[in-house]
Formats: sequence, structure tokens, C-alpha cells
Amino acid sequence: MKNKKLCVFGVLSLFITACGQQPRLQEGGSSARMLQRSALPAQLGIANIANSPSLTSKHLDQYSLNTEKYQKNVINPVKRVAEDAVSTFSIDVDTGSYTNVRRYLQRQTRLPPVDAIRIEEMINYFNYDYPQVKSEHPFTLNTEVVASPWKQNAKLIRIGIKANDIEYAQLPAANLVFLVDVSGSMAGKSGLELVKKTLKILTEQLRTQDRVTIVTYSGREEIALETTSGKDKWKILKVIDSLEANGATSGESAIRMAYDLAEKSFIKNGINRILIATDGDFNVGVTDFDTLKGMVEEKRKTGISLTTLGYGVDNYNEHLMEQMADAGDGNYSYIDNEKEALKVVERQLSSTLATVAQDVKIQVEFNPTTVKEYRLVGYENRVLKEEDFNNDQVDAGDIGAGHTVTALYEIIPTGVGGWMSDSRYQKNAQDNSNSNEYAFLKLRYKLPNQQKSILINQPIENVSKSFDQASKDTQWAVAVTSYAELLRGGKYIGNMNWAKVLDLANKNAKPDPYLMKAEFIELVETAQKFSSNRGRD
Repeated sequence: MKNKKLCVFGVLSLFITACGQQPRLQEGGSSARMLQRSALPAQLGIANIANSPSLTSKHLDQYSLNTEKYQKNVINPVKRVAEDAVSTFSIDVDTGSYTNVRRYLQRQTRLPPVDAIRIEEMINYFNYDYPQVKSEHPFTLNTEVVASPWKQNAKLIRIGIKANDIEYAQLPAANLVFLVDVSGSMAGKSGLELVKKTLKILTEQLRTQDRVTIVTYSGREEIALETTSGKDKWKILKVIDSLEANGATSGESAIRMAYDLAEKSFIKNGINRILIATDGDFNVGVTDFDTLKGMVEEKRKTGISLTTLGYGVDNYNEHLMEQMADAGDGNYSYIDNEKEALKVVERQLSSTLATVAQDVKIQVEFNPTTVKEYRLVGYENRVLKEEDFNNDQVDAGDIGAGHTVTALYEIIPTGVGGWMSDSRYQKNAQDNSNSNEYAFLKLRYKLPNQQKSILINQPIENVSKSFDQASKDTQWAVAVTSYAELLRGGKYIGNMNWAKVLDLANKNAKPDPYLMKAEFIELVETAQKFSSNRGRD
């Protein structure tokens, strides 16, 4: 259809009305989806053009057609140790939030929605040089306590996990199902074309003992390739090349078919995994979020995991993609360019496919004689109940070979001012001079395909460094966290601003073999330009 300018009316509310023909639809887009949006959300920046006399179809592409879905993300509150001394959460190795935010900054040329920012996924996008110690456990656990750069008198506790590295050649045989969304919403370079590049990169890594099945879905699901050995790469690549996008999206039945086929080709003691490549825009058949997530939770009992690879813009359902991976004992990545595809399915193939520890939970009990207040940084949708820690029936995150996991707590030692006023009737904490612990750290995990968890515990000593003496890993994690916090509004980072984040990142930018840190610095500079800075510069 020809592009037509659209008139903008309204003072308190902004409505879009066509002056003539209907506005141009995006390739593969849905007119119903567009027409449902009679008002444009202010958080997408539409307020900035509210006084413009007209909107072109380009503006429609950027604003009114954007129906992306994100889970509400409320920042963890500050807790009093006297009232709630125990903090419990599931680890998370997803990285999709980082690349999705990057897409907003680089390609959408604007700041991302607040709910698109999950701090733990920003931090864990990077690998950290944590020590590895040979032991009975498949990973090494370590901590560091430093002065907080965000709040006077506060401390940061950094918890680091480094999983054992395993070369892909040493992994057991893999039974993989590529579940590919070929609906119309996936048309274009950022959709199916990028999916095909990703799957080709992965296919080139396959070994003879590996097997691949390809299932496609749009209006209906089809088996595009029966289970095929990795030695016949040409067959797999030929099918991938032939994929074309068209039709509506019916994902639920396709997911069931993928699990059925994975079960038929199940490799005992091997890697059995579905990789779904989609924008998550299910609009035919079962589309209810809870139903889809519940189905995946039930199917994970088969021993088959589900990894989600997210693609596309405007109609992207990030909420579903992140939660399906969580429910499916897999990991979630957002692929925004070919470089990211290389990172996820070439350089990090072992960690993407091979799980070394399952249902990994962390619990920290703070010592009331040394710690007055604390807050967990990030992991908002991974918080567990205290009793969930010892319950092996409660699902939690998994760690792949070579993965690093980082978590931060900010604490207020006793005897100094914190976020909260001291309670009138709360007894003053005892002198902490004789206490040698800030907290006690416990971790539970299961070996793959085991039902009983294993417990690790260690004290976090009452020993702190200045922030300048902190390890490069801790300083880098703080730089990334500060970037994410600024994008969310900067509630808990004091006088940290973009310039200070850049200075901290530049000081810790080496080594950088894949130029990931250099790119991060560019993203901070871009975000600084787009940001109103909220008085922080």
C-alpha cells in the first residue's frame, strides 16, 4: 500500500487516525495487531512527537506497530536483616536482555522500555575470569567484599560461579530439534534470514554422532527434515536454505511435535534439546502465556530441555521467550546480528547445549550483628521462598559448561546509616567487633538427570577491600550494573553517572579478545546521548 501521512489528535490522549487509506503494514505484519493499538505508550517515546502535525509510516513502524511484550520488572526492595535475614534465589545464565537492549540503542536509536532491562542478564552476558579449582563439584564458588561505589558506608558482596569448561568435541552425542518459526512476522533480515544464518553456524559444528531434526511452523507445523546425522551436513544446510516465511503463527502444537520427535530420537546419557527460533508472536491456536509455559514445564520431565533463540522487532514477545526457557530448563538468548549468532552457537556452543549442574539455588543468611540492611541486585523474577531452597521439587536455573554466573548484594553494616531509619523499638545491634562473618552462603544443585540435590556452604567473612582494590571482574560487573541501573532510572546508585560508568569501564576494558567490552563502552556512550540523564550529568 502507498504510504500516507496520519493525523495526530488529542491533548490528554494520543490517537492515530488514518487520513485516507490504511497505513502501510510491515512485511509479514498483522493489520489486526496494529488496529488494536489506538493509543501509543509514552514509555516508547511517543510523547516527544505528540505536537508534530503528522506522522509518516516510518513513525508507525517505530511506534504504533510496536507490540513487544515484557514482564513487569519491579526492583528488589531493601530488607532489614532483623526482620528478614535470609535471601534465596535461582541462578540465571540468560543473556537476552543485554542484546535486546543493544538492539534498541543501535537499531531503534532510542532507549529501551524499562521492563526490558534485567540486570542479572546484563552482568552475565560477559565471561569473568573467576578461579577454577578441581573438586568434586562441576563448578567453583567464590566471593569478594568491597566498598560500594554507590552508597557511602555500604559494601558490595560479589558472588561468582565458574562452571568447568568442556570442549564440544568431548561432549556426549547430541539429539537436537530445530523448531523454526516461518510465519509472516518472521520475514526480513532480522527474522528468518538471521535464523538461517544462526542454524548454519551451528550445523557446521556438528559431529557424526550428533543428530538434527527440523520442524517448521506457521499456520501449521511440518517436519522439514527427519532426524539426520551430523555427518550429512549438506542435507541439513539444504533444508535450512529452503525455509521461507509466510502465514500466521501457531506455536503450541509445533512445540508438542518437537518434544514428540525429540523423544523418538532420545539419546540416553546424551544431550537432548529443542532450540526454538521465533519472535514468540503466537497468534493462532493456544496463545495463552500460562498455558504455553505450563506445557513446557510438564515436558521438561522427559529429560529434554528447551532453549529459546529470540529474533525480530516490533511484535517480539520477550516475556514468553525468557519464561519458556526458564520453564524448559534451557537458556534464553536474543540474536540481533550475525556476530551474536557466532557468540551463542559457535564460541559458546558447549555452554549453550551441555548442562553441568541443574536446579542451582543460592541462599544467603545475613549476620544481624554485622549487617543491618541488604538488597539483592537483579534476579527479580528468580527470587524464591526461603523454604524452596531445601525442596528438591522446586525448579531453578541450570549452568552450562564454561558458564560464569555473577550476583551482587549491597549491604549496610551495623552501626552506620542506611536506606531505612532505625526502628524506634528495635534493639540496637550488639558490638560487631568480635564477629568475623557478614553472611553465610549456601548453594544447592543437582547433577544432570539426578533427583537429589547437593549442598555447598561457606561463610562470607567480615573482610572488605576498598573499591579501587577490587578485582577487575568485580569492577566490570559494577560498571555493567551501573549502566543497567541508569537505563532503569538510577534509583540505587547514588551519584554514579554515565561519565563515571565510562571511566570505570575503560579502566577494566582489557583483556577483550572478542571486543565485547569495547562494544559495551560504545553502548554506554550511545545511551548517554539518548538519555535525558535525569539530572545525573
